[in-house]
Amino acid sequence: MAQNILTANDAGFETDVLKSNQLTLVDFWAEWCGPCKALAPTLDELAGEFQGKVKIYKLNVDENPTTPTKYNVRGIPTCILFKNGQVVDMLTGKYPKEAYIDMFQKHL
Repeated sequence: MAQNILTANDAGFETDVLKSNQLTLVDFWAEWCGPCKALAPTLDELAGEFQGKVKIYKLNVDENPTTPTKYNVRGIPTCILFKNGQVVDMLTGKYPKEAYIDMFQKHL
């Protein structure tokens, strides 16, 4: 697991993500997903660059089916940005790093 990335799960989602006072990105992924694995180094870089401003979590959809269902995650990777417990932005698929930076800056 990348050094700056946190792990989310169904049980702790409300506490870790929804009650966070920081902008929080959740990457919904699976072990078998090639684009998910390709996205991981980009998210790790972003987690380092935005440390203290944006928390980045990975949530394995196979191990935690409740949360992806609640947020209508139909394809992976899906990255959902939360602010004050609300969904404020979303990217589905693998995007270049700049797309995530733009998304963060829009909501910081």
